[in-house]
Amino acid sequence: MLFELDDEHTAFRDTCRDFTDREVRPLVDAAEQGGSFPAELWKPLGAAGLLGLVTPEEHGGPGGGALTVAVLAEELARASGGIAVTALVSAYMAGPHLVRHGTEAQQARWLGRLAGGEAVAAIAVTEPGTGSDVAGITSKARRTDGGWVLDGRKMFITNAGLADVLVVAARTGGPGHSGITLFEVVKDTPGLSFGAPLRKMGWHSSDTREVVLDGVEVSADAVVGTENRGFHQIMEGFQLERIALAGMGLGHAAECLDLARGYVRDREAFGAPLAHLQTIRHRIAIMEIELDAARLVTHQAAARLDAGHPEASASVARAKYLAAVTANRVVDDAVQLFGGAGFVEETPVARHYRDARILRIGGGTDEIQLEILTKGLAS
Repeated sequence: MLFELDDEHTAFRDTCRDFTDREVRPLVDAAEQGGSFPAELWKPLGAAGLLGLVTPEEHGGPGGGALTVAVLAEELARASGGIAVTALVSAYMAGPHLVRHGTEAQQARWLGRLAGGEAVAAIAVTEPGTGSDVAGITSKARRTDGGWVLDGRKMFITNAGLADVLVVAARTGGPGHSGITLFEVVKDTPGLSFGAPLRKMGWHSSDTREVVLDGVEVSADAVVGTENRGFHQIMEGFQLERIALAGMGLGHAAECLDLARGYVRDREAFGAPLAHLQTIRHRIAIMEIELDAARLVTHQAAARLDAGHPEASASVARAKYLAAVTANRVVDDAVQLFGGAGFVEETPVARHYRDARILRIGGGTDEIQLEILTKGLAS
């Protein structure tokens, strides 16, 4: 077993890093201050092939898989969590539902445009009273002669205000896991509206809003996948989503480790650079160890997901948990090493500190990942 990226994935990582340095980093400060994703990035992301890694070639995808998504997520998050998550939600959290379960017409309508950066997608599952308990959603879809009518509210929906298409979960059957269906809902559909952008601790350059469904009429062919199988499709979708979020955690940690290394070499205290202090050097070493461990577990999980390994879901849960916790620990250490400078908004480590915290919540909390890994103990 190899514990390094192969030549193909290494070259892809270099492509992602070059793109991030050239196209993303110059836009971060303005995006953070303005509280919005830089729209001019969509077309370059698409042209570089970074939005279609799981899109079939016939719809414009360059080919790839979960491991390439993890690599991309790490490199984008090095620059900005808010910018990274905006692209990743469209391409690898919402879009894949259409890749896996969309009708031919839905795929023809959206896959090429999403992969090319010409359209944006969002996934609307979470509700004001329902987060981790996906089976408890209360939004309803009522069948009509011409299709369906959707009513309900969704909360904390990333890309809601940007999306050309939303994949919306609503209840079409009885309570619990077996009564949920996913629907394609196009922007500007009557009855579909959005709250104001939510002010968040982090991810300032991403769009997050409440989604209101008030008598939203969709046609019968708006169902994505199989009626009443939406819960299972959402669980399937979580696998790649969690790999992407784990990759983001690696990016936050890697960037802060690099920043901390440079800072302790340059910053002097007690007559010498901080790096001359053993306690500082040891802190850097521990950050490196934790990051390497999280990266290995994440890459293994992604490779297992690509290979259809029987333990893939457990590996993904392990990676999501470890990468999120590691990111928070490493960025916290970076802030500590920067001292007062790390508490100033203009310092990049402060932004990474804010952005990393959501990774232990979004896409399945720490507690959900641990429950996935241990639920067999209770049987």
